[in-house]
Formats: sequence, structure tokens, C-alpha cells
Amino acid sequence: MPYFIYILKCADKSLYAGCTNNLERRLKQHNTSKRGAHYTKIRRPVVLKYFEKFNTLLEARRRETEIKKWRREKKLKLIKSKKP
Repeated sequence: MPYFIYILKCADKSLYAGCTNNLERRLKQHNTSKRGAHYTKIRRPVVLKYFEKFNTLLEARRRETEIKKWRREKKLKLIKSKKP
């Protein structure tokens, strides 16, 4: 089963990074679900700006942790380098 890390752009222009095994479902949850990430729930709508695919959850989580530590400028540079 593949895993994905992703970066969303929120309505307030902030960025959110996450991890999932079903990118389409998770994006829908971020935009419509009453459950899930509080951060995006109050900043809807969100738009997928970037993603990467991994073979294991461990790899995906490591990459997610790495990206979450980055400053906004570095995340934007990554987004510009590779569109979803």
C-alpha cells in the first residue's frame, strides 16, 4: 500500500503538511469532515499543492517530519519545483 506526504494551501494562505494512505479521501476530509485536523478545519477551503509517494509508512512519516520543520520559504520552493 502506498503512502503519501502532502502540502496543502489553506484559505488564509498558510501551508499544512500531512501524511495519508489515501490522498483523495484525505483531501476531501480536510475540506468537509467535522473530524480530522483542526488546523485545516478552520482554514477551509484547502488546495493540494504538492505530494510525494512512499512505499512504507515509516518513510512517509520521516519525510513529513522533515518538511514540517522547514520554514515557509523552503516549502514554497519545494512546491514550485514539482506540481501535483
